[in-house]
Amino acid sequence: MVIDLSVIEGDYFRDLLEQPKALQDTLQHFEESTELKSLVARLHKGKFTTVVLTGMGSSFHALHTLLLPLTELGIPTMLVETSELIYYGNRLFRPDSLVVAMSQSGQSAEIIRLLEVNRKRAPIIAVTNTADSPLARRSAATVLTYAGQEFSVSCKTYIAGLVALKFLADQLCRLSIARTKKELQPVLGPAAEYLAGWKEHVQAMLPMLQGIRQLFLVGRGYSLATAGTGALILKESTQFPSEGLSSAAFRHGPFEMVSPETFVLVFGGGSKTEKLNRRLFEDIQKHCGKGAYVHHDQPSPFRVPKVAASLLPMLEILPVQILTLALAAMVGRQPGQFRFASKITSTE
Repeated sequence: MVIDLSVIEGDYFRDLLEQPKALQDTLQHFEESTELKSLVARLHKGKFTTVVLTGMGSSFHALHTLLLPLTELGIPTMLVETSELIYYGNRLFRPDSLVVAMSQSGQSAEIIRLLEVNRKRAPIIAVTNTADSPLARRSAATVLTYAGQEFSVSCKTYIAGLVALKFLADQLCRLSIARTKKELQPVLGPAAEYLAGWKEHVQAMLPMLQGIRQLFLVGRGYSLATAGTGALILKESTQFPSEGLSSAAFRHGPFEMVSPETFVLVFGGGSKTEKLNRRLFEDIQKHCGKGAYVHHDQPSPFRVPKVAASLLPMLEILPVQILTLALAAMVGRQPGQFRFASKITSTE
C-alpha cells in the first residue's frame, strides 16, 4: 500500500516526536516541596477522610493511574469529572477532603469554576503544565510538568502528566524521589525508540485499518487511562468514531458490534487481569473481528516493553498515537487540526 505520509507531518506530528524530551524534562524537575510534604503528612495522620481526583478529558482519564495506588494503600479515593464535581459534589469541598486537580492549562472553564466553588475550603494539589495558571496560583501545592507549548491534541502534555502523577502517587505513598526516578528510567529509551520508527509503524498499521468504520479501545486497571485517552485523541485528531471502555464493559453489550468493520485495540495490561484481556482478544478473533493486542509478547507496532503495570500507560499510548497518523494518512488529512474546538476549553 503506497500512501503519501508527508500530509501527516504537521504541528501535531512534531509534538508527538517531542514526547521523549517532555518525559526527560519533567523527570529532571522532580522535587519534594515543603507544601506537598505538609499535605502528605496530614494525609497519613488521618486529617483527610477523602481524596478527590478530578479533571476533564485526557486529564480525567490519566488520573486512573493515581486512583489505583491510593486505593491499594487503603486511602479512600474517588475519581470525579470536574464538570460533575462542581455542580453535584459540593459537599466534598471541605477541610477534610484533599483534592487533586489535573489540568494542562490550569485555566479551563471547569477548573475556574472549581476554584470559585471551593473557596479554599479543601486544599488542592494542582498537576499542570502552566506554572502561572489560576490553578497553580490558588492551590496548596503544585506538581508541574515541563512539556512546553502544544499545538492541539494532548500528547506530550499527557505523557508528561503521567510522569507527574507517578511522582505524586509515590509522594503520597511516602516513597522516595530517588526510587521514583529509578523506576521511570526504563520508559525513556523505549519511548524514544518507538517514536523513531514511526514511519514503519504507520506502514504496518495501514493494511489492518482498511474497511474499518469504528474503533474500540479496551483494558483494565492502569490501562483504563490509555483506553479513555486513546479514544478521545482518535476522535479529536482524526474525527474517527472511537470509544474507550473497560474490557469487562465491552463484553456487556458492545461485543455485539464485533465484525470485520470494527477494530478493537485490547491492552494486555498488568498481570492481575492479563489473561482475561487476552481471552477477550481471542474471542474477538473467533468472531471475525479485527484488532490488535498491545503487550510485550506482540510484534511491532503493538509491542510494549515489559515494565511495571503503573508505567504501562506511558508506553501504551504510543501505538494509539501512531493509529491517529495512520488513519489521517488513509484519508489524506493532517491530523490534529481542530475545526471547532480550541486548545483551552473556555465554555462549560
